[in-house]
Amino acid sequence: MKTIGIVTIVVGALMVFYTGFNYVTKEKVVDLGPIEINKEQNNPVQWSPIVAVVLVIGGVVLVAADKRK
Repeated sequence: MKTIGIVTIVVGALMVFYTGFNYVTKEKVVDLGPIEINKEQNNPVQWSPIVAVVLVIGGVVLVAADKRK
């Protein structure tokens, strides 16, 4: 349980500092033989910092519960 708690704390801390990321997808718009037109689209993925704080607190609880045993 201690390992899971520490991993949860680390993931939560990273999520506090990095509140999201972008990934790019390519979509084929026109394909006329040798002529091809592509469209690149940014897709943001974001999460609330509240989720990160909950993960950190949950990790601390897991580590504290492991120490009691």
